[in-house]
Amino acid sequence: MDAEGLESFRAFVDGRSSALLKTAVLLCGGDRHAGEDLLQNALVRAAAKWQRIEEPEAYVRRVLYRQQIGRWRLKWPRREVTVAEPPERDPQPADPAAAADLRMVMRQALGRLTPRQRTVLVLRYFEDLPEADVAQLLGCSVGTVRSTTHRSLARLRALAPELAALGPADAELPESRGYSPMEVRP
Repeated sequence: MDAEGLESFRAFVDGRSSALLKTAVLLCGGDRHAGEDLLQNALVRAAAKWQRIEEPEAYVRRVLYRQQIGRWRLKWPRREVTVAEPPERDPQPADPAAAADLRMVMRQALGRLTPRQRTVLVLRYFEDLPEADVAQLLGCSVGTVRSTTHRSLARLRALAPELAALGPADAELPESRGYSPMEVRP
């Protein structure tokens, strides 16, 4: 990589790594360390092809999704490790206590979903991708994405009924592209 490419890569990492880390942590079920590893691997792959990448963020996100898919397709999946503290979020939500409660409940509930269910929900609601894009990224049909989303939301509601009480009206949700990571409706 030449000096100009190196500088543009550093600028990209400085500017977008926070948002990409949020996505990676969610894809890993709230495990910050696994999310950091996932992001680091994606950035290493991007650095190797940096001069040929037209849309760096889209490329890195696609690598994140595909690496996570590879992890849950392993013959012997690794056990997920729960963490005591959620990752840093945007400063000063409207009600810090309610927002913290919501993040903890959401993190615990997402951590109890299967990796596939969690990945579909993160792509659909946190990344706000259409069903067709999620299907293409995961290598499945749109119908599979719809049914997985439906079953995942039903399981999420069963695992954490308190999410309805802490919904968007009561607490400010962490945002990405202006959308909440999960919309839970009764």
